Amino acid sequence: MDTLANLWMGFGVALTPYTLFLAICGCFLGTIIGALPGLGPSNGVAILIPLAFALKLDAIESLVLLTSVYYGCMYGGRISSILLNIPGDEPAMMTTLDGFPMAKQGRAGDALVISGVASFVGSFLSTVGLVVVAPLLASVAYRFGPAEYFALYMLAFATLGGLTSNNQAKSAFAACLGLGLAMVGLDNSTSAARFTGGNLHLYDGIDFLVAIVGLFAISEIFIFIESHGRSSALGIKVGKLLIPWGDLKRSFGAMMRGTGLGFIAGILPGAGASLGSFMAYMAEKSISGGKGTFGKGDPRGVAAPEAGNNAAAGGAMIPMLTLGVPGSGTTAVMLALLLTLNITPGPRLFTDQPQVVWGLIASLFIANFVLLFMNVPLVRIFVKILSVPPWFLMPMVTMVSFVGIFSLSGSYFDLLMMIAFGVLGYILRKLDVPTVPVILGILLGNQMEDWLRRGLTISDGDWMFLFSSPIAVGLWILAVGGFVAPVFLRRVLKRPPVPKTDMPMDQD
Repeated sequence: MDTLANLWMGFGVALTPYTLFLAICGCFLGTIIGALPGLGPSNGVAILIPLAFALKLDAIESLVLLTSVYYGCMYGGRISSILLNIPGDEPAMMTTLDGFPMAKQGRAGDALVISGVASFVGSFLSTVGLVVVAPLLASVAYRFGPAEYFALYMLAFATLGGLTSNNQAKSAFAACLGLGLAMVGLDNSTSAARFTGGNLHLYDGIDFLVAIVGLFAISEIFIFIESHGRSSALGIKVGKLLIPWGDLKRSFGAMMRGTGLGFIAGILPGAGASLGSFMAYMAEKSISGGKGTFGKGDPRGVAAPEAGNNAAAGGAMIPMLTLGVPGSGTTAVMLALLLTLNITPGPRLFTDQPQVVWGLIASLFIANFVLLFMNVPLVRIFVKILSVPPWFLMPMVTMVSFVGIFSLSGSYFDLLMMIAFGVLGYILRKLDVPTVPVILGILLGNQMEDWLRRGLTISDGDWMFLFSSPIAVGLWILAVGGFVAPVFLRRVLKRPPVPKTDMPMDQD
């Protein structure tokens, strides 16, 4: 009953006119960003964080706007996957395998409707799971001490690469780089300056938002400049948009199974939507056996991964809210926003600031229905967005990034730092080193250090305190397994190749 009462209170917060308007705007912007190839939810949320501060939104309003953008990006990624055979982001990659063949058969409208409904099913049911599971996990989190939290952070770093990274060593290097950057500034215990080079601007450490906008948005601009701005063009026309009731009925089981697998993948720290969509597609393909037409335009091959990656988005919110550990790259960006707003995620968040948590959850329910109505009847509008030339879009991204960051602090040094992180992000991407572990290291580095020091103080310098409880030992085992297992599993669970297209390739 307490959960229902809290949820009712959350709807009271989320249904205020201005908050509802922000949710609708976030859904619309998120769908556009998700539909544009290469941006994805992490970039979308990172780009719009400065806008939230520039509009002087409070904590609840900022969270509603950006989580709506997050969900909208997850919905929108399917549009370019189906029409262009170019995933809007990595989780949408599996949708190309059957979505684009359906479009080539003249069934682009059917594929877009099926994927929109599957996205709704996955997102809605995962939000229901968030309501049920998050309070339970928050109550368990009260038993966590220094050893458990340190092991939990190690689990997040160890599994962050997972099956979504090509090289575990590069993921480990990126995490260490992020932890090293977190050490810049004044020591929390002694107030001694560390790695500042005598620069007073660095005494407060590295700003989360500056690093995030630089690594995601600015590096994307450098990649665009290097490619000389490839043009965007639709390769397939969208015919009549009718609801394919037969295909929806046939794909319902795939949606439900994909939702379950995606939700579990989302809860696992570092697994995220990419693993959720992959597991959902491969499971459905194995269930169909020889009777399936997967890879040739099977509607279930569109429904399963779309339900899986959208369900993972909801599942990834659970460890972020209850434990302060992001379940995906986008929730790592969301975690930075919470910390900037002086909101500390964890079990006490549900008791100390329930209006924030339940207002956010209620807004997710609203966003799901808004996105369903946007992404089925109005999908033609979003399809036209794909024809916007990147040479027009990227300067807008640049302007939002610079104006937003400068509006936060009024510091030219922060702009220089943002550019520096953009250069770093560009170099890392060219070397195929993931940038999300760098962000996670900057976010969690100081907290890891604090928990480690606290535990060493309590244990009088005995490092064995790290293995002092069954929970801590279990987390360490999961961390080691999560780091080592992908090295072997990747040989077995190879991603299916994206089918070749008959479209002419973009020219430089």
